Amino acid sequence: MLKPANARLAGLYETSCKACHATPGTGAPLVHDRVAWDPRWKQGEAVLLDHAVQGYKAMPAAGQCVACAPSDFQGLIRFMAGREDPA
Repeated sequence: MLKPANARLAGLYETSCKACHATPGTGAPLVHDRVAWDPRWKQGEAVLLDHAVQGYKAMPAAGQCVACAPSDFQGLIRFMAGREDPA
């Protein structure tokens, strides 16, 4: 099962992101699905962060992650898009 290497992000992913981003058919781009994430990534990280924080289409604001800080969203987006910094 895919999850972020960072323990904090892994916990946030499990409680907030996974429900949609690891379930086919939800409309959310699946974790590490480069075909789905590449067009989104090309919009820029600032746009993706804004969508995560403000909500976008069916995604609720903050992805219902009340514990997520902007830096958490950035790390989670990078993880899900398959663009984590190598450890």
